Amino acid sequence: MNTSTSSSATPSEGKTPPPLPLLRRIAVLATGGTIAGAAADATNTSGYQAGVVGVDQLLGAVPALSGVARIQPEQIASVDSKDMAMPLWTTLAQRINALLASDDIDGVVVTHGTDTLEETAYLLHLTIKSAKPVVLTAAMRPASALSADGPLNLLNAVTVAAHEASRGRGVLVAFNNRIHSARDVVKTSTYAVDAFHSPEIGALGWVQDGRVEFQRSVVRPHTVATEFVIGAKWPHVEIVASYAGVSRITVDALVAAGVRGIVVAGTGNGSIHASMQQALADAVSQGVAVVRSSRVGSGHVMRNGAAADDALGFVSAGSLNPYKARVLLMLALAAGGTGAVALQKVFDTY
Repeated sequence: MNTSTSSSATPSEGKTPPPLPLLRRIAVLATGGTIAGAAADATNTSGYQAGVVGVDQLLGAVPALSGVARIQPEQIASVDSKDMAMPLWTTLAQRINALLASDDIDGVVVTHGTDTLEETAYLLHLTIKSAKPVVLTAAMRPASALSADGPLNLLNAVTVAAHEASRGRGVLVAFNNRIHSARDVVKTSTYAVDAFHSPEIGALGWVQDGRVEFQRSVVRPHTVATEFVIGAKWPHVEIVASYAGVSRITVDALVAAGVRGIVVAGTGNGSIHASMQQALADAVSQGVAVVRSSRVGSGHVMRNGAAADDALGFVSAGSLNPYKARVLLMLALAAGGTGAVALQKVFDTY
């Protein structure tokens, strides 16, 4: 006779399953922009109002976020990024630093307009004092548009911010499935959804369907490795451009207005029309810092290549475009940098 007893119990019956790991908490800070824009109909991708869709509505359009991270939303501003200004930069940087100083926040995503995203990203890259991920994203089509690109960009940005591999890489930009360094990325199209590239050395990596892969590292110092901090005062720095037949009127007017620095968007390798070059040399003699960049869009400006920088007292922006060069010059001047030699060291470093 078979005396064995049968049982339907499984080995795990009666045992409490191990708890699932908590998703990382990501703060999503909204500032406005096209990603939060709305138009009268779904086919209008240019005649829209930016920054009218709130952060809760942006997040509500991406239900998949609940499986990626625990989201802490916050509306910082509701502006068209063409109107970005230094007081908002100060507010944004200080808020990000405060959030990242908390053990309750693992990373930050910033939704932003595309027009000045590269400037804001580079500013944060130099002034955020944490190794935790900070990722900016945006959209080329408003939230109301047919095939709006904002929801997927937002999902990818949160995915990158919640990924361990993003830590310590400085401020990142997630756009159209690519991950860019804030130092390298620029807007390259007025309309295409593939509008952001890093033209000189390429993207850092990519994000797709929840997978994040980095293919190169960030070499230059950033975030916790810089001496720059956000303060209450921003030095007055402007940008001028060199072109056929340019006069010295703009430079002379800026000097008279009391600017502390001028970035010139030169031709080619940062070359400057003779009349403007003389005006800029005169500006240096009056204590104004002058940085040579290029209007070309990629490449780098060699020191003493197109102008005798040592003799004129000019600084080379290297591979920074004029707009990012302005950001770095403002921060360097605010930190007490003076003179072409000291400023050139800053531009060679960052």
